[in-house]
Amino acid sequence: MKKLFAGLSALFLFVSSPAMANVGWASYYKSGKRTANGEHFNPYGLTAAHRKLPFGTRVKVTNLRTGKSVIVRINDRGPFIKGRVMDLSLGAARVIGLNKSGVAKISYVIL
Repeated sequence: MKKLFAGLSALFLFVSSPAMANVGWASYYKSGKRTANGEHFNPYGLTAAHRKLPFGTRVKVTNLRTGKSVIVRINDRGPFIKGRVMDLSLGAARVIGLNKSGVAKISYVIL
């Protein structure tokens, strides 16, 4: 019986824990021919570059200033500027209002 309760409490902890959000600075890019995974780069697509996340990972990105969110797919590597955690395609940047400022503080959650 003790094992059952221990298992249930572990399950409850797993189910009730919110997804961990990462916070950092993001920018956007709009030029390029191929992405790191070999795709043709579409500046108006909803994609992003991240240094370590696997290609194909879907991520919900939220602009902390505007509160707007977008779901992107990781298909490239970067950013290559110190202090930034993600580069968004122009299309994704427009959805969350990042294209006006060029750089914004974001939170992101892996879906």
